Amino acid sequence: MNHALVSIITPSYNSAKFIAETIQSVQNQTYQNWEMIVVDDGSSDETETVVLSMIENDNRIQFHKLTQNSGPAVARNTGIEKASGAYMTFIDADDIWFPTFIENNIKTIQETGIPFVFSSYKRANEQLEFVYSDFIVPHKVSYTDILKSNSISCLTAFLDIKKLSKKYMPLIRKRQDMGLWLNYLKVIPFAHGIQETQAIYRIRENSLSRKKLDLIKYQWQFYREVEKLNVFQSAYYMLHWMYRGFMKYRN
Repeated sequence: MNHALVSIITPSYNSAKFIAETIQSVQNQTYQNWEMIVVDDGSSDETETVVLSMIENDNRIQFHKLTQNSGPAVARNTGIEKASGAYMTFIDADDIWFPTFIENNIKTIQETGIPFVFSSYKRANEQLEFVYSDFIVPHKVSYTDILKSNSISCLTAFLDIKKLSKKYMPLIRKRQDMGLWLNYLKVIPFAHGIQETQAIYRIRENSLSRKKLDLIKYQWQFYREVEKLNVFQSAYYMLHWMYRGFMKYRN
């Protein structure tokens, strides 16, 4: 395995309660050549204090604070702009990686030659109790697969930037990660899914991802306005999205 730099992008917003655990999971990686770019989206809690205290003992962590709350797309794009690694990955400020996450992803990219990989993950509540079944990803997904159901979580997406170059998320309040994956899948045939769970996704009590009915209108707008699909295409993918979204959050 090579020792290329890995850029880790972490948007944060009022994450003081969880972000230390997230950073510790990065520090515990078996692969140690990384930079962690924390972009704070105008938090009003102690997030900045927590992160700066950890930077004192680890200069691989960067902290950048936006002057106003601008949404996760702006925060993540700020991180992408500042990233200098050969690989790029994301972890939100309340999630956790297993220690071999980076090592396994680089190994998979090198063995398969596929520059975009993602993996399965465990799902827990705020107390890290596994109240949901593990989310097991497909072996591979294409552009049309993601339109039907976004099985690539920001928590596990891992990109070879040497081959793919940087792309940025659409400036929308929700589904910006889906927009980025689709942009990459317009130029490569598929992303490779790793069935082994490699992370823990913490489902927050106020998580927007749980409010599926509230997101139906927005998902329709995403198909029509972001991806420029016609009405019939949008309706086709919307039906798939609604069904798979229901199945995803069954216990």
